[in-house]
Amino acid sequence: DVRDAMKECNAVFICSSAKPIMSEEVDATTGRPSMYFAEGGFPQDVDWLGQRNQIDAAKELGDDTQVIICSSMGGTDPDHMLNKIGRTTLEDGSHEGGNILQWKRKAEKYLTDSQLKYTIIHPGGLQNEKGGERELVLGVDDSMDGTESRTVPREDVAEMMLQCLLNPKVYSGRSFDLRAKPQGEGEPTSDFVKLEKDWLGGKSTNYELGEIPDL
Repeated sequence: DVRDAMKECNAVFICSSAKPIMSEEVDATTGRPSMYFAEGGFPQDVDWLGQRNQIDAAKELGDDTQVIICSSMGGTDPDHMLNKIGRTTLEDGSHEGGNILQWKRKAEKYLTDSQLKYTIIHPGGLQNEKGGERELVLGVDDSMDGTESRTVPREDVAEMMLQCLLNPKVYSGRSFDLRAKPQGEGEPTSDFVKLEKDWLGGKSTNYELGEIPDL
């Protein structure tokens, strides 16, 4: 029970995500191996129900608990490539399975509607590269302003989550995207209060964009 692990905590980082598995079959539309999710590990199970359970456990700790979610960019686009992983199209044109970004977005909305203090970060494509060496760029609603880069080192995402925890007056109640400029372009980010002023200026994700499953 996750509640046992959260006892006496005043902050919760949620980084859980459904993990696709590569099959031996080839997707005729892409020419690449098909991807699927294992039973019990579907996005609906992990990214919605699993995150909801963690949020509910945080609620039991009290309204002062701070919850920070690492989600993903792409939530405004129902046809994003990540939503297509493990998704099948039925005869009536509706979809079954997949839609990982939509289930993530449902959990995000559940958190924003709670009474908890929260921050939601949508990183771009994650890179296994050293952090602290790039200028970070914040945005909302999948905007590509500031840099054409669509990626960010995992270490920089972790640092951003920590800075949100340390600067609640700046980042509490906020939902935004995170990317990094290519190394050598701009100055590595060190002032995370200034980072918000430079790129967000109070803006936050518009959850009326994109699609959220009804359930």
